[in-house]
Amino acid sequence: HSRSRNYVSESEVCKLESVPLDFGDYHPLKPITVTESKTKKMNRKGSTSSTSSSSSSSMVDPLSSVLDGTDPLSLFAAAADPVTTTATMDSTRKKRDKDDSSAVGSDFEPWSSKRGEILARYTTTEKLSINLYMGSEKGKATTTGSAVSEKVRTRLEELDDLEEGSQKELLNLTQQDYMNRIEELNQSLKDAWSSDQKVKALKIVIQCSKLLSDTTVIQFYPSKFVLITDILDTFGKLVYERILSMCMDNRVSLPDNFSPESVNDTAKETCLNWFFKIASIRELIPRFYVEAAILKCNKFLSKTGISECLPRLTSMIRGIGDPLVAVYARAYLCRVGMEVAPQLKESLNKNFFDFLLTFKQIHGDTVQNQLVVQCVEIPLYLTLYSPAIDWILQCIAYHAPEVLLTEMMERCKKLGNNALLLNSVMSAFRAEFIAARSMDFIGMIKECDESGFPKHLLFRSLGLNLALADPPENDRLQILNEAWKVITKLKNPQDYINCAEVWVEYTCRHFTKREVNTVLADVIKHMTPDRAFEDAYPQLQSIIQKVITYIYDFSLLFSVEKFLPFLDMFQKESVRVEVCKCIMESFIKHQQESTKDPVILNALLHICKTMHDSVNALTLEDEKRMLAALINGFIKMVSFGRDFEQQLSFYVEARSMFCNLEPVLVQLIHSVNQLTMETRKVMKGNHSRKTAAFVRACVAFCFITIPSLSSIFTRLNLYLHSGQVALANQCLSQADAFFKAAVSLVPEVPKMISVDGKMRPSDAFLLEFLCNFFSTLLVVPDHPEQGVLFLVRGLLNVIQDYTWEDNSDDKVRIYTNVLHLLSAMAQEAYIYHVDKVDSNDTLYGGDSKFLAEINKLCETVIAQILDHLKTLGKEETLKRQSQLALYFFNTILAHGDLRNNKLNQLSVNLWNLAQKHGFADTKTMVKTLEYIKRRSKQPDTSHFTDLALRLPLQSRT
Repeated sequence: HSRSRNYVSESEVCKLESVPLDFGDYHPLKPITVTESKTKKMNRKGSTSSTSSSSSSSMVDPLSSVLDGTDPLSLFAAAADPVTTTATMDSTRKKRDKDDSSAVGSDFEPWSSKRGEILARYTTTEKLSINLYMGSEKGKATTTGSAVSEKVRTRLEELDDLEEGSQKELLNLTQQDYMNRIEELNQSLKDAWSSDQKVKALKIVIQCSKLLSDTTVIQFYPSKFVLITDILDTFGKLVYERILSMCMDNRVSLPDNFSPESVNDTAKETCLNWFFKIASIRELIPRFYVEAAILKCNKFLSKTGISECLPRLTSMIRGIGDPLVAVYARAYLCRVGMEVAPQLKESLNKNFFDFLLTFKQIHGDTVQNQLVVQCVEIPLYLTLYSPAIDWILQCIAYHAPEVLLTEMMERCKKLGNNALLLNSVMSAFRAEFIAARSMDFIGMIKECDESGFPKHLLFRSLGLNLALADPPENDRLQILNEAWKVITKLKNPQDYINCAEVWVEYTCRHFTKREVNTVLADVIKHMTPDRAFEDAYPQLQSIIQKVITYIYDFSLLFSVEKFLPFLDMFQKESVRVEVCKCIMESFIKHQQESTKDPVILNALLHICKTMHDSVNALTLEDEKRMLAALINGFIKMVSFGRDFEQQLSFYVEARSMFCNLEPVLVQLIHSVNQLTMETRKVMKGNHSRKTAAFVRACVAFCFITIPSLSSIFTRLNLYLHSGQVALANQCLSQADAFFKAAVSLVPEVPKMISVDGKMRPSDAFLLEFLCNFFSTLLVVPDHPEQGVLFLVRGLLNVIQDYTWEDNSDDKVRIYTNVLHLLSAMAQEAYIYHVDKVDSNDTLYGGDSKFLAEINKLCETVIAQILDHLKTLGKEETLKRQSQLALYFFNTILAHGDLRNNKLNQLSVNLWNLAQKHGFADTKTMVKTLEYIKRRSKQPDTSHFTDLALRLPLQSRT
């Protein structure tokens, strides 16, 4: 027995009371005015207290108010002494202003970033040899109380011991074995230091430094330099930290900017002792490297120690005869110099100019004879210099003025425009400086001698600069022509593509699609013969990335004639898919408006098909999701405007192409449903014969696509959604088919489903779906041949037969929601309708037989609920029984006609059952009773007064 509802009047009663508001005084976005009142008490006799008021208007920031005007990082500064803080900040600022041009900042590329590249590039298959320090017992036993001179003599003998059989030569080592041995030496150094064997540690470092004079396997020398200088760096750090620890006073270490005056005598003596030990090393190369490694320790001795040492060390390098060994020694000195005294640029410049003076040695007879013996060509030999020269020039060029570049260019011209130097200059100086002199550099490149260092590498270096900075506008075309003349003549595909990759970016930045097309055509011409493209996929990918970075108007991009033929060079599937993903990401990012351009559609369909066809049984779920998201982004951007039939044809074609990606099929179903509703909107709900046929075709698309999905809840929700769309377009039989399909699918819902990779019970999801389904069934008209409420009956049968969890009450909650539905169906006018669809309130017109059928269903459902409540009478389930009884009571209170004696008595019994075993929430019961009493005061609800008297409140006791 459902109570009669007048939804309009109920809505009016429940509305909030409207209060007129004068917006002249208040607006929610207006700044809040805070008025602060201060009371000043006057101590003067006979005076009265006066009040002053100040008003300030400000925007209140919720984050600032929480932090009381401070942020966590400011608290540290606030805790410091303000006077000290101010003085420190002033001195720091002055120092920073003074050294701004010389200090090394984050924009300086550190040596560590170059280390891996050098080790990977300079390798060898030849056998290597190494001398390992084996240790010696000689001279270790000294008598207690021996004289200082005896101790000094012993130390010197220990150093000389290196030449007395304490080293072992290991021959025929592979490159990996050699690297392992060097690592062992590094570890031995640390072990010796930690066990307080300082002389042994020094011996290891001297032995390693000697290896840098060996150039027997010359092509491995840059990598050897990297490995050995790692050990030197470790040694330098250990010595510095050892002396620094000796300066600690009362466990307080020296500040970073300490002065030599604050260093104690013991630390200074130890420091001098290290320098004297190193000065006694007889060979030049180990003496130079070990002293350079501890250059920073000069800070302990005098303020000018480092500035005095650098020129002396620079001069020492002049004694190294081999130009390759010498240039790497200069590189190491620059490296240490930039770490400890970056402001001493004059010494760095002198270092490089010394190198330029001895540059002709490279082409001397001694070097040439050495190369003949090792069977090394001069071009390969010159590339060995690149890491060292590049590093030296990077140190010199850092924050250097433009005039230094001019000076370097002049010196290069004096040396006959040596290609090796020119390349390093272009790599080291700021791109803006290089770009401004592009034509000058091209002139110098033309005059270079190509025998040693190929010109195409110079053009590549120039191109890298022009990708970062723009040359003068009048020179741009001439620069491209001059560079491409050289690049296009390259016969080696790898050399060609390395240069072309760089210059494509320059072309895209400054020219039209015509020039880009010409460049792409030239790349295809060079890389297609002998399938050379297979060895150049990274460079080809880079070219595509650069093209779509600068040409992101896809109608313009696909009008570049050679763009799609360029894509055909990506024959390897994994690479081709990556390229397709890049293109689709660019399209989704830059395409602002929907498109129907056939050129774009055909090209992108081909690209999306390539991505889709890469999916197989081994494809990861994340990869599938990413591909589906890209394809869905494309589908959403396709619109044929009012040509709805063409739009549907596109969706049909897309369905056939992307059938293996479920999220794409789901998107297509949503898109077709949206298309159906757009058709309805255009026709204002009044379909013509043509549009009615069209929407039925859309509905049919959804109906045959949904069964192909694997996720059962996706299918259920899409059946419901598509049924609602069909109903809105007056396709009643099609809507019934969707709803029947949903009802028949409910028994297949598994007990557990996967949610975000975890298995979860499905009951909560099924309950949510069924509640949505009930809301729709209210407005679905009965089929004339299927009987009264056939869909509701079918769904109730399915729910009855479904196997629920033993500890679940979801079945009762579903039945309770069915009572809400049946109560709404029994009303004369339903709470909502679908436009131009007659629901059962119109079809039956409140017929008594129809209402009798509803009442029968209600009785059946109530019986099921009461049976379930009886099964919860055991002690462990009494709390659930109490909660469900109250839930059912509230349902009867909201939807039932309590003037009916049976229903009234049932509600009283449920109230008592909820409180029977003391599990009811007292606050909830009190509020419910108060609500009933309020309802009793409304018109025609006097029966609530009697009900309230019959509902006792029981205490927990």
